[in-house]
Amino acid sequence: MTAGTRKLIALLRRGIDRGSLYLPIIVAAALALGTYWLVRNAPRVAMPAQVEAPTHEPDYFMRGFIVKNFLPHGELRSEVAGAEGRHYPDNDTIEVDQIRLRSISPQGFVTHASADRGLSNGDASEVQLFGNAIVVRDASVGPQGKPMPRLEFRGEFLHAYMDTERVRSDKPVTLTRGTDRFTADSMDYDNLSGVANLNGRVRGVLMPPTTAIAAPQKR
Repeated sequence: MTAGTRKLIALLRRGIDRGSLYLPIIVAAALALGTYWLVRNAPRVAMPAQVEAPTHEPDYFMRGFIVKNFLPHGELRSEVAGAEGRHYPDNDTIEVDQIRLRSISPQGFVTHASADRGLSNGDASEVQLFGNAIVVRDASVGPQGKPMPRLEFRGEFLHAYMDTERVRSDKPVTLTRGTDRFTADSMDYDNLSGVANLNGRVRGVLMPPTTAIAAPQKR
């Protein structure tokens, strides 16, 4: 082997040795570039859409409708009808024009209601009535077998709780119980306790019970 060849081989060895010193740096740089390329070209994960809170805007309308609610065993619980209804998803209420309502309470009492406009919760167990409001509980027999006369409430505003047999109003109201009649500036009536709280200017007309008058005996 000539001296030139040996010198060339020595130069090559020194070049390889120096290159091996920088090899880890070169490999790391290559891996970093590859990782950067993968990140830039990888498909982006779709972010979940932010759920907006429902606003007090109707999400559907009904016209000339009747909605019925049933108990789990199939018996009718309530029936709501009206000229037009608007459902509000934020508080699950239905606003009804020319509302007509029929409800059967857990105690078995049948109640009818009507008004120019009504606002009902989802199952019609609570209804606010506005304009020419009327709530009528049909005559019935109480738990002890005692006859319960027909009840009628009239006013420009009535708030009726169908399940708990309660009617409230902060406006003038007329209460008719059988043949008795009362008027007041506000009222809170609880049918389960049989107590009516009448406030403001209260007036009442109590009719005596009708009893048979015995005919005078002839002597």
